[in-house]
Amino acid sequence: MDIASRKSGFKYAMCNESMQAEPFEKQCRIVAEAGYRGIEIAPFTLVQSGVGEIDAAGRRKLLTAIHGSGLVCCGLHWLFAPPPSGLHFTTPDATVRKKSVEYLLQLIDFCADLEGGVLVFGSPLQRSTDGISVEAARRHFADGLAKVAGHAGRRGVRVLVEHLDRTQSDVINTLAEARQLVEEVGHPAIQMMFDFHNTADESTPLDGLIRQFFDLICHVHVQEMDGRYLGTGNSSNAFCGAFQALKDLNYSGWISLEVFDFTPDPQTIAVESMRVLQKIEAQLQ
Repeated sequence: MDIASRKSGFKYAMCNESMQAEPFEKQCRIVAEAGYRGIEIAPFTLVQSGVGEIDAAGRRKLLTAIHGSGLVCCGLHWLFAPPPSGLHFTTPDATVRKKSVEYLLQLIDFCADLEGGVLVFGSPLQRSTDGISVEAARRHFADGLAKVAGHAGRRGVRVLVEHLDRTQSDVINTLAEARQLVEEVGHPAIQMMFDFHNTADESTPLDGLIRQFFDLICHVHVQEMDGRYLGTGNSSNAFCGAFQALKDLNYSGWISLEVFDFTPDPQTIAVESMRVLQKIEAQLQ
């Protein structure tokens, strides 16, 4: 375990999908031994048909593995990546929307049972326009979030709207659009997050975006801008301003490593990325 990172001013976590070929207990060990304090879970990596198949005993076993490595579950992401298949939150098909809302309610319970705090709603393929206008898809998005907000609040978790650039989705491409959606729903259990990789459609620098939207940013995803692990690009220099803004504003949420290229191996991804996070933090005022 890297003791220095455990004393960091930020809480660092790592998403588990780069390790999905490994048993969950080993995933937790990899994350903990690299110095992270939390693990963020993509539910599709744990199931054959959906989170409903993981009963109370199975959830306790997962939680034991997390706590046994000295970690906490910070939350879930890739909420609608199959399995299960056939989900779509913004489709014009009301039956599919209803099924998707019902699964999000299950995910809220799963997250709360693992003592996680947030569900990051990215899932670009399951929130596209699907043959309707962007505005119609937005209305479906807001309506679905409103349907789950009360349950999320009662379970003590928050559903976070993730901004995705236009190469990934055609619904909610900027932080401003995410804010508008969150404010339209108007429930404290529905908030938003910040992802370095997803800022291609923004014109404001990274640090400016964080300062502008900080009041609603409850979670941060970090990786090189091309989706690889930290240290393969210029993040140690390019991200310092953004991290300084987070420090200046006393950010207390999680900063979670999410990569899209799983090479060379989970241990290297975890360890090298932590080194960069420490290097960035050492440069802050």
